[in-house]
Amino acid sequence: MAALTNAPLNESDLDALRALDTPTVCNALEVVAPERRGDGYTVFPFVCPRPQLEPMVGYARTGTIRAMQPATTDAANATDTRLAYYGHIAEGDGPTITVIEDLDAIPGYGAWWGEVNTNIHKGLGSLGVITNGSIRDLDDAADGFQMLAGMVGPSHAWVRIEEYNVTVTVHGMRVEPGDLIHADQHGAVVVPVDAARDVPKAAADIATKEQVLIGASQQPGFDIAELRRLMGAGPGH
Repeated sequence: MAALTNAPLNESDLDALRALDTPTVCNALEVVAPERRGDGYTVFPFVCPRPQLEPMVGYARTGTIRAMQPATTDAANATDTRLAYYGHIAEGDGPTITVIEDLDAIPGYGAWWGEVNTNIHKGLGSLGVITNGSIRDLDDAADGFQMLAGMVGPSHAWVRIEEYNVTVTVHGMRVEPGDLIHADQHGAVVVPVDAARDVPKAAADIATKEQVLIGASQQPGFDIAELRRLMGAGPGH
């Protein structure tokens, strides 16, 4: 299992990332970490029942679950595993984001996330969850706890933790324990820590350039000739 290192970013760094939405962070990463343009972010559909929440930025705590069949271990071992998993959620520097991969043939068959687990995880420092599994108890989930999930479902079936502090892949995004994640209603992206401090400035530079085009497009008389001029293209382009 991976050892979680100390958080490399200070609160000011985290605040600067929180001020951006996730698509903007992805745009900036195309500049400061161009090798990451085509991977490291969610690519599959998901549900987000709380789109009004601000972006969350935190270090990944990971696990895998199953729910379709009863566990083959006894209750005592299952409890030990669950408590060890909660210990993983609570360890190391925060803030944290929980990333859970549902391994079932039908992901979401049983929900790990509802009133109880959202409150426990929030109490242990987690800002929210990213999972391909299901969520439930939407009205009773912990206040301010973000959820990006594969589906909404009614039952927890035989859901339990299989492993924790492991590499997972959720919605097409591969996550290692301790990875820095930015997420909001649009999805999530793993932010390389060595590029994280460069993201806000790159985002601001991109926004400045975009506003030139957006502002011009909103003016009377805007046409393709003006667009070509602004984009530096000649009449034949």
